[in-house]
Amino acid sequence: MRITRRLSVVLGLTQLIAWGSTFYLPAVILGVVTRDLGGSRTATVGALSWALIVAGVCAPRMGRWIERHGGRGVLATSTVILAVGLVLLASAPGLVLWYVGWTVLGVGMALGLYDAAFATVGRLLGTAAGPVITGITLVAGFSSTVFWPASTALVHLFGWRTTLLIYAGVLLAVNLPLILLAVPKAGPAPAVAPRTRTGPAGHGRTMALTCLSGFFTLRWLITSAIAVYVLHLFQALGLSAGHAVLAAALIGPGQVLGRIVDWTVDRWWGVLARARLAATLLPLGVAVLALGGPAAVVAFALLYGMSNGILSINRGTLPLAIFGPGGYAALLGWLAVPPLLAQAAAPSVAAPVVAALPALEVFVVAGALGVVGLVLLVPLRVSGAGAGE
Repeated sequence: MRITRRLSVVLGLTQLIAWGSTFYLPAVILGVVTRDLGGSRTATVGALSWALIVAGVCAPRMGRWIERHGGRGVLATSTVILAVGLVLLASAPGLVLWYVGWTVLGVGMALGLYDAAFATVGRLLGTAAGPVITGITLVAGFSSTVFWPASTALVHLFGWRTTLLIYAGVLLAVNLPLILLAVPKAGPAPAVAPRTRTGPAGHGRTMALTCLSGFFTLRWLITSAIAVYVLHLFQALGLSAGHAVLAAALIGPGQVLGRIVDWTVDRWWGVLARARLAATLLPLGVAVLALGGPAAVVAFALLYGMSNGILSINRGTLPLAIFGPGGYAALLGWLAVPPLLAQAAAPSVAAPVVAALPALEVFVVAGALGVVGLVLLVPLRVSGAGAGE
């Protein structure tokens, strides 16, 4: 199997498991954990926000390490750390150890989720990393589709504590050997002198970094806020609880569809053009939603999901296209910080907006922020060593 295909499959599968056993856990176990630990729902779910803050603090060091030494060891270490964090959560008698466990998971998430996987591929393949990043997200995009029903069934059969121990075992039995056996070691880090570094320089580099960081921060703020409140908002638009769940469930397939579209048009559209398309799909979805009715909600869910699906690829491919492969892994580590902090803050930031405005106006605010994000993409240009536009 060619290295590109092998990395797509192996890292896609390990990412699917890593996301499903960490980030997507609270949606299933939150209620029963809150009852068992005796805290409030807000305090229990707040541990995930705390973990994202921890991940944001650790991300720059992750990027620098991968830049110097490659990502195989980082990804393997993250698997062990995630397993330890799950064991701590499973043994938590109260909120204190619950937060300790999520602190450990935050470190593991910084070392082992998308940013680390993308940095690993970029360090190995340079400008040829784009198709592999797309392949990883195509496979990992089914994480919530697989793990939400699997976690629900396991919690019903064995309880939430045993479920977490099962996931810790899966990480060690599946992810760890796959990473060690299938991800090659990186060669020595190439020396990139400032005068030979690709991509914009000086004020242009600062402007490009500001625009790109601002774009991803806005979009991940929107995505995290909608993830928390989407069922409430869909019901406020007139859907029943059951229909709201069905409509929200279409976001996941929309993400996969978006990634398929990105992969399909890759030969004709450059990475920036695809990113601008993805950024346009959110405000377009809000415009369709304003037409009213269940069909409009379904259309919004699919368009919004497609937007997120393409942008999860862009998180790895856009920095590579704009700034080139020199210093790529370290750059990803720094660019990960603002979006992770935005994800952590999103539920609290969005809460007063959701409480004060009608549901449609909340989506209009999200669409307006999406337009701002689109504007931030306008000044960006690919580098000579990046993906072609």
